[in-house]
Amino acid sequence: MLRSAEERCVPWSGGEPRVAELHTVVARLRRELAALPAELPDRAIAEDELAGLAAMLLGGFPEVPRLRRSLLLIAGAIGSVSALAPAVGRVRAAVDRFDDDNRRYDGPPGDGRVPRDPRDGSSDGPPTLPDLP
Repeated sequence: MLRSAEERCVPWSGGEPRVAELHTVVARLRRELAALPAELPDRAIAEDELAGLAAMLLGGFPEVPRLRRSLLLIAGAIGSVSALAPAVGRVRAAVDRFDDDNRRYDGPPGDGRVPRDPRDGSSDGPPTLPDLP
């Protein structure tokens, strides 16, 4: 459930920048969803998932599969609402920064580039097959 305007929010202070960023964008999406007057059939699902994400982030470093599952549920519940699209995009970008330790993205999420694998020194772009003789 969202806090009322009278309740004071305790500032969140975490050491991991990705957690802090995700916490910020989740809070913003929660506020934007609460302010949206439109009737949404799956609003409760989105609100519950956003509340769960916020609680998980306060508990420390989140589980990446849980982040992705929550993002999928949130996008499915409110993804067609154009007024919320930028906020959902920011949540997605913040979740994408939690990719596993073996893969790294050099550009912003959704820029169309293929992730670079730092273990093998490959560059951006699709994998190529060796030339045949």
